[in-house]
Parts: sequence; C-alpha cells; structure tokens
Amino acid sequence: MRISRTLSIAPFLLASQLHAGVGTELLYKGLERPVWAGAPASVKGKLWVMEQAGTVWIIDLRTGEKSEKPFLKIEDKVTRKSNEQGLLGLAFAPDFEKSGKYYVSYNEKGGDTRIVRYLSKDKQTTDPDSGEIILEYKQPFGNHNGGWLDFGPDGLLYIATGDGGSGNDPKNFAQDLSSHLGKLLRLDVSGEKGYTVPKDNAFAGKSGVLPEIHAYGLRNPWRCSFDRETGDFWIGDVGQNAWEEINFVKNGKAGGMNFGWRLREADVETPTKGIGGKKPKENVEPVYVYKHGSGATEGLSVTGGYVYRGSKVSDLKGRYVFADYQNPRIWSVVEKGGEVSDFTDHTSELQPKGGRINLISSFGEDAEGELYITDLSGPVYRIVAK
Repeated sequence: MRISRTLSIAPFLLASQLHAGVGTELLYKGLERPVWAGAPASVKGKLWVMEQAGTVWIIDLRTGEKSEKPFLKIEDKVTRKSNEQGLLGLAFAPDFEKSGKYYVSYNEKGGDTRIVRYLSKDKQTTDPDSGEIILEYKQPFGNHNGGWLDFGPDGLLYIATGDGGSGNDPKNFAQDLSSHLGKLLRLDVSGEKGYTVPKDNAFAGKSGVLPEIHAYGLRNPWRCSFDRETGDFWIGDVGQNAWEEINFVKNGKAGGMNFGWRLREADVETPTKGIGGKKPKENVEPVYVYKHGSGATEGLSVTGGYVYRGSKVSDLKGRYVFADYQNPRIWSVVEKGGEVSDFTDHTSELQPKGGRINLISSFGEDAEGELYITDLSGPVYRIVAK
C-alpha cells in the first residue's frame, strides 16, 4: 500500500504510541546553525558536523568533545544573505582515509552554487584556499538551493539541486534539461582534476541536454541518502503550497527519471493555472506524501533521512527515518517492493530529557550506521535505544 493521505495513516498512530524502545541523548550543544552531520565510511568514533555559515567541526563520539580546530572554515567564501544559502553539503570520497579528498556544496558570495573538492592532508584540518572548483552554476533567487551531495554505491558523485527559487519555478528550470537546477547530477570525480561524465548517464551525448543530469523534476531536495545495505536511494523533496514528498529509487534503476515538478506537487497536479499537468514521461511518483498543517501527520518542510542500518537501536532496524523541519515531528516507515507501510510517529519518544528538538535541519549517519539529529538552534542528538 502506498500511503499518501492522512486518512490512510490513522491506523498506524496507535502502534506508534505503543512503541517505546527509542530515545535520544545530547551529543553536543552550542553550534551555530548546524545543517549536516556525517562521517567517512571507514572512520569510526567521530562525527563531522557542518555549520551553515561555512565551518565544519569534528566531534569525538566517545567524549562528546569538539575538535580544537575546525576541519574546514570558509566563512569568507560563503554567503548567508538568504535563510537557505550557505555551506549546505559535504561528501567524503570513498577512499578518504587514504586520499583525504572530500567535496562540499556552498553558495559563493554572489549567491551561485559551487561544488568544490578539498584535500585534508592530516584528515583533521583543511587549507581553506586549497579547494578546486569542479562545478559552478547560477542561482537566480536566494532559496531552493538543494545542496546535498554524496557518493553512490557505484562510486560516482551525486548532487541534488533545487529549482532555483521563487514560487512555481518561474523559468521551469526543473523540467529544462539544459539547466542544472531541479536535478540530480551524476559525476565521475575519480581523476586528479575536474570531473568526467559517466558514459552510462541517461543524457550523455544528446544534443541540447546537460550530460551531467541523472534525473530531473525536483523542487528543493532537502536531504537525500543511499541505503548503505541495499544501495536504494531516498529523496526528501520540499513541497510548495499543499504537500511534502518522499521519493524512492531502487538501486540499479537507469537514469532519466522525472520526479514531476513543476507539473506536479507530490502526486497531484500543481493547482496554479498554466503550471500543473499530467504525469510526464519517465515520471516517478513519490512513495509517500503528507499534507501541509500542524497535526501529528502533517508539516510544512520535509527533512529527508536514512534507513537505519546500525546495530544499537533494534526497533529502527530497516526503517526509513525522516522528519519535518517546521512542524518538528519525526517519523519512520518500512519499504518493501517500492511501497511503504507501518508509518510510526517517534516524535514524543525522541524528545530529549528536559528539552525539545525544535528545528530538524538534518539527520546524520556515522561510520557504523548509527543516526544523529541536527537541530538548527544548535544541538546535535544521538538516537539511542531506551
């Protein structure tokens, strides 16, 4: 069953109330607008946390102490003029422990997006002036920057971009295959410099189309993830006036997918006259949607998460955990055969003792698959078993 309306969710709420095996503990507090957390797959016991203004810190997971020096500090290169601008994404190269290479996505001082490769020689700090810009594209407005990037199971770098901002994607960038905006890009960055286009990219060699594009029709993908066990891909795509959506792509599916925006918001036609339309060619419908509101199953801005593959929280095994940023609720579902079920609301049980998680900017995954929550107001929490 594909859950897409609140009337379909009601039977699952009782189960969530009986669920009592998950909690949170404070890992660190006092950061400035943390928007991402993660770690190289081979480096245990540490968590890298990114502040939106342009600084990345390393936190020791055993002591909860923050590194004395930042891993990266590029505030002088990053703009924060808009609430959605800043340092927005980080991806470690698969061989980071050997090469020290990693990639970031940020808005430069003029507002445009840069994808930059850095090399940390000691794996603890980075020369902020050593970065190589491998890709740069224009941002016509200050919002909908996307910013997520990571390596897939194929060893290629994936980059999720927003539609460029404003309302209703006024230039229809998300459906325009000559624009980087509103897309999922796929690059081979295994060379010493720059990048190459993978030969099996869906649009490689086609005239008038950017060959980097792997999929299109996204509005503002805010946090995506690859399932570390299956390689399946999840996208939390922020909606406009009525619906939020989660997209799911099975590992191995060929590129060329169209997630529908601006023709469709979630799984319905965009209601604005002259904008909405029927399902486009190669359309991928969301696996889960929820409507705008402040109720237990509603929200205003989705924050995509991860399928839990750690070993310490048995009640979350195999569950996709996600949240809403503005109506701070945390949920999970189980995927099977490309459909989701067993919707569970974890909001109450994941509230820290004596406090509340307010603005869920991102989830994070450490090297062992344990999950973390970054709160834009400053704290980072670890999800634990009760």
